[in-house]
Amino acid sequence: MNNDLTKWFNEGGVHFFKNIGIEKGQHLLDFGCGSGYYTIPAAKIVNTEGKVYALDKDWNALNELIHQAEKEGLQNIVPIIDQSGMLDIGLVDESIDVILFFDVLHFIDQESREYIYKNAYKLLKAGGWIFVFPKHCKSDMPLWNLENMELENIIKEIENENFKFKNKYSEKLIHDENYEKGTILFFSKQ
Repeated sequence: MNNDLTKWFNEGGVHFFKNIGIEKGQHLLDFGCGSGYYTIPAAKIVNTEGKVYALDKDWNALNELIHQAEKEGLQNIVPIIDQSGMLDIGLVDESIDVILFFDVLHFIDQESREYIYKNAYKLLKAGGWIFVFPKHCKSDMPLWNLENMELENIIKEIENENFKFKNKYSEKLIHDENYEKGTILFFSKQ
């Protein structure tokens, strides 16, 4: 594990997630969690009173996450395999406080994203939040399904699914095992 990732797991990630509003006792879903760069620090904050659902298509990534969680002594992470990638996972409607879409939207085509936002809306409690780290949009290392979209386009797309854009926050966070400046978009369930 490199120095940036070690620092992120030990202190930086917790600090970052506290700054964006993750709190003790929340139920959080990390969509496309991979090996847990965002899941692990979020689980530390929500503590044993909360829960983090770690959702991914890749069992190998989830196994890495489980291994890291065991090393950290975390028992509040629930790994979920979602082969469809569409957020059809059987959780109770209105049971989640926060959903993270961090560095994952560029993998998903627009029609699928719209479907996923609809499912996210159903899962969120009243007053719930989605936080989006739209890495790989037009102005930030463009790739695949976001390469022609600016932040404003992504905001509009999510607002079209009944979410209300509240704020954006720029800060250094981990991306591909290194710290980089990123922008987080905040949306609330209307």
